[in-house]
Amino acid sequence: MPDQTGRPTLLYRLYCGLTSVAGPFVWRTVRNKLQAADVPETRQQERQGHASLPRPDGQLIWFHAASVGETLSVISLIKRLGERLPDAEFLITSGTPTSAALIEKRMPPRTRHQYPPLDTAGPVRRFLDHWRPNAGIFVESEIWPRLIVEGASRGMPLALLNARLSDKSVEGWKKRPDTARFILDRFRLFLTQNDKTAQNLIVMGAPADRVQPGTNLKAMSDPLPIDQATLSEIRAQIGARPVWIASSTHAGEEETVLAAHAELLKRWPDLLLLLIPRHPERRAEVASLATQAGQTVAIRSNDDKITDKTQVYMADTLGETGTWYALCPIVFLGGSLKEIGGHNPFEPAQAGAAVITGPGYFNFAETFAPLIESGGALQIQSASELTEAVETWLSDQTTLDTARAAAKSCVNTQQSALDAIVETLCTELSLSGSGSTSSD
Repeated sequence: MPDQTGRPTLLYRLYCGLTSVAGPFVWRTVRNKLQAADVPETRQQERQGHASLPRPDGQLIWFHAASVGETLSVISLIKRLGERLPDAEFLITSGTPTSAALIEKRMPPRTRHQYPPLDTAGPVRRFLDHWRPNAGIFVESEIWPRLIVEGASRGMPLALLNARLSDKSVEGWKKRPDTARFILDRFRLFLTQNDKTAQNLIVMGAPADRVQPGTNLKAMSDPLPIDQATLSEIRAQIGARPVWIASSTHAGEEETVLAAHAELLKRWPDLLLLLIPRHPERRAEVASLATQAGQTVAIRSNDDKITDKTQVYMADTLGETGTWYALCPIVFLGGSLKEIGGHNPFEPAQAGAAVITGPGYFNFAETFAPLIESGGALQIQSASELTEAVETWLSDQTTLDTARAAAKSCVNTQQSALDAIVETLCTELSLSGSGSTSSD
């Protein structure tokens, strides 16, 4: 059990005071964003700690996830944890309407979603008074001091799961060692993405015996959903043409992708590039880049069809990436040619694809490492290297099949690690097959 006798530091008290003063202004900004996303008033009030659903009977395990990527990994974990704890109920909190919509579509059994309370006294206490979680699991770097301290003070065991902290964040906390130790001591367990984060947490003041290096939980997310009707329709439009995918591309990356595609078209004149920009609102900009490169573009959101003249099909709609991955076994994953951190390579690998990445995948370093080592993924630096990688796999089916099998093997290895995480959570947070509600 953590020793939670440490007294609140002056900095923590100052934080509580300042957030109380700023609370009404923060609430106004948050409410405006939720209104702009057409979130109903009753659900907006969840940010003020007013629950829109009743608390279920029995043991309730609460997960807090930052946004869409974390939410996907949490959904997979809840499914496995639900099998391990058949009587448990689950609560997910996440702050964005996009993540809320995703959860509604992929809600695990015995699970409900709420928006998290603002980190001020009233909302936090109302949230905890209503839900009374038996355990709280914060995902990645969602460290909300008052919510953490208040929850722990009620006897709720806490874990920081899939922990990842930026160098800037670590340096900031190291300048405030007493407050860092005070807050981190509220946690009973830290499961980190890698050894570096584990060591950083210990340096910041986390008790070393509660820190366990793990793996990137996002690598264990369920496969992305596939719309079979759309898949059949697009396959019919493509016919027997060769295809490759550039997915989750960011500004400054499409130029490299399109330059590679131009070279590939010289050898395969009927080659189709399926281009998936990370931010669909950039569709006009990306389409203009393709046109400037002399390539004909069809746009999904315009309901354009793929014809024999289409060289680039821009898939600029949300929630269909799994369908696109099912179309093609060669995927370049963006966010990696710039210093963005990359995206989850296991999503295309789960769909049976071999993966190509730039060098800037530092947010998924521990996920890419075994993929690259096994040959399931290739790292490139430039348009010419991207051309060569795609060309190799398009021209040699045996080499492509070997790469795809290696990628799939890495996925299977990571999936088995999910059971170990479930057991660790159950042991360290005292979770059992049945439980009663925690008391104040």
